[in-house]
Amino acid sequence: MAKKKIGFVGTGKMGANMARRLKDRGYRISAIYDVRKDIAQALGEELNSISCDKLSQVTAASDVVITVVTDDTSMKKIYMGKKDSLLTDAAGKIFINCATVSPRTHIDVEKAAKKAKAASLEGCMASSITQARDGTLYLMVGGEKSTFNRVRNILGELSQEIRYIGKSGKAAEVKALVNMVMNINTAGLAEGLGLGQALGLNLDMLREVFSQTGANSRVLETDGEDMQIRDHDCYFSAAHAAKDSSIAGTLAKKAKIKLPLNDATVSQYRLMIAEGLGELDKSGVAEFTFKNRHFAKRKKS
Repeated sequence: MAKKKIGFVGTGKMGANMARRLKDRGYRISAIYDVRKDIAQALGEELNSISCDKLSQVTAASDVVITVVTDDTSMKKIYMGKKDSLLTDAAGKIFINCATVSPRTHIDVEKAAKKAKAASLEGCMASSITQARDGTLYLMVGGEKSTFNRVRNILGELSQEIRYIGKSGKAAEVKALVNMVMNINTAGLAEGLGLGQALGLNLDMLREVFSQTGANSRVLETDGEDMQIRDHDCYFSAAHAAKDSSIAGTLAKKAKIKLPLNDATVSQYRLMIAEGLGELDKSGVAEFTFKNRHFAKRKKS
């Protein structure tokens, strides 16, 4: 599949940087689609690609289509929309779906693709914007192994770590658990640093102690200082954290097990959305745990 024409659907920060990466690596980015037409047009001009008005145009112009959409509703719309769909005249095409959506949706998309004589894969990502740009994403792939092998070179340009998980739906399950644990760690770190502040501890010292003890985590490295200095520029939004941890909660209900920590974390991120903070980075959960921050300001207003 080397140097095949690649289309992109969903060109926010992640999708756009993945497209830029593949362009840098010599692939032709043939077509771009986003519900925000101005963003698609700007990226199309940057990458010398067609900015499409219809999903079917992306399929027609591409051998492989990579999708990075927001949620289950968006995923179903691009594949199963009645007026316009990626699966129009899609025979022989390969679709790689990188959004975090429910396992059931990935399974349904694979069935729909097969019916259209096309193929689909899950390409679940456990990384952020900078990794998308420099080709160091951690990718968890689900779907037919033969399809994975056909696009492995393309995925290898996006990721230094590719893990084939298994049949469709399984990569999405693993991704839901990855984000569940990450979000729980984030909420826990916000409480630890918030309590440290309230006790008058030096937070630089506290973060260093955390890093050398059992309190250490990848989240401490990525979010600890941001929580302290209130830098919540968005790499992974609170709204996405709520969505992804909710997917894990749904899986737990089906498996008939309880996840009290996940339930509490979902509540925190949903509260961020309700308070108008949903587009902050997930580190913004610290605005609820540090004294004299969000709720203190709201009381004064």
